[in-house]
Amino acid sequence: MRNVTRSGRAGEETACRYLQERGYRIVARNWSCRFGEIDLIARDGDTLVFVEVKARTRNGFGGPEAAITPAKRERLIAAACVYLGEVGTELPIRFDVVAIRPDRVELYKDAFQVDDVL
Repeated sequence: MRNVTRSGRAGEETACRYLQERGYRIVARNWSCRFGEIDLIARDGDTLVFVEVKARTRNGFGGPEAAITPAKRERLIAAACVYLGEVGTELPIRFDVVAIRPDRVELYKDAFQVDDVL
């Protein structure tokens, strides 16, 4: 089991509420495989969305979205492929990022594409 900090859990809770208020339906939380973990998997209308949540307790260091490195994107895509192989779907997919700062929450829809990484 992964070691989730209290602020990490709080960030994921904040992200869930934020997304649900915008019509997302949470399908899974903290889904993991050998490539890593997907924080949230949700439906946004007819789209299956893999959501990475990044929370920071202080501003600076490029903000939470700076932590979504090319290597992190590769691991998220690989994990999403495993998930899709297990559950199967015909829905279009998307990768979103929820960046949580002390003073605001930002949603980056379609933050990156598979083609951007592979």
